[in-house]
Amino acid sequence: MSEAGLIDRHGLERIGLRGKLTADVPLSSVTWFRVGGPAELLFQPADTDDLALFLRHLPAEVPVLPIGLGSNLLVRDGGIDGVVIRLGARGFGHIETLDDGSLIAGAAVPDRRLAEAAASAGQGGFAFLSGIPGGIGGALRMNAGAHGSETREIMQELTAVTRAGEIVTLSNAEMAYRYRHSGQPGDMIFTQGRFRGVPRDEADIRREMAEVAAHREAAQPIREKTGGSTFKNPPGHSAWKLVDEAGCRGLQIGGARMSDMHCNFMINTGEATAHDLETLGETVRARVLEKTGVALEWEIKRLGRFGEGTAAIAPFLGAKQEGAVVDG
Repeated sequence: MSEAGLIDRHGLERIGLRGKLTADVPLSSVTWFRVGGPAELLFQPADTDDLALFLRHLPAEVPVLPIGLGSNLLVRDGGIDGVVIRLGARGFGHIETLDDGSLIAGAAVPDRRLAEAAASAGQGGFAFLSGIPGGIGGALRMNAGAHGSETREIMQELTAVTRAGEIVTLSNAEMAYRYRHSGQPGDMIFTQGRFRGVPRDEADIRREMAEVAAHREAAQPIREKTGGSTFKNPPGHSAWKLVDEAGCRGLQIGGARMSDMHCNFMINTGEATAHDLETLGETVRARVLEKTGVALEWEIKRLGRFGEGTAAIAPFLGAKQEGAVVDG
């Protein structure tokens, strides 16, 4: 079906949207892994009101998937049905420092930018964000964290748009945060958050940020096509240590490889498919379970349909996979 036909089918061409609505957009262009099939429709709203208008008119049966900067997202090769919503910097890239020292940041603000703004405002507690390769929308959704700190420790409240197109404000308590998880529906879209840390000397904050940056540079494959940490840390364990113990450092399937530098990072070596990456992840999970008895949970979000002619990947694939190569 043509782009005009797709948009007309959902009755969206007549409601006065100010944002951009496009059909059949390859999502490999917006994810850090650089893999994935197309979105049936991609909507980039102009602002929160435009997003609310869109959702109020979108038929309830049409699935909606919000995505952020695409840093910890694996879109399967068959793409995503319905509407993918991506918040851009123009409408959602704002940062404002309030008189009480708190900061408001739009969902499209990179985590590192908020950490910089907080340092300039003399607000401590944000330095961990400088080492997370994502955006504020994703941090609010998954309670992003690093170096012993989490988003829930600095988030006061956020603005969101429900699937029905209602603009709401949610407190920290209403988000029901826990480790790498929030308790709100997946189709609720967070548009901005208000944050507050503790007063601290700017020079001390920037020293801490420099330490975070140095650690990331030395320990993580930041110049590769990767999605950050692949698996969550199980209680009492480090995921990378379990992956290493199971012999999966450097494990490769197709164009997907577990990093030699940090073996909880998957890498697209250049020609990987989403299927390669997901197969690799499930193979690692199986080997870790077999070796240690610990069932790793994915931290990377896997979404969409498997490619045509490609079998779905069952959880915990057998330890032996055709095409698997271990180096080092």
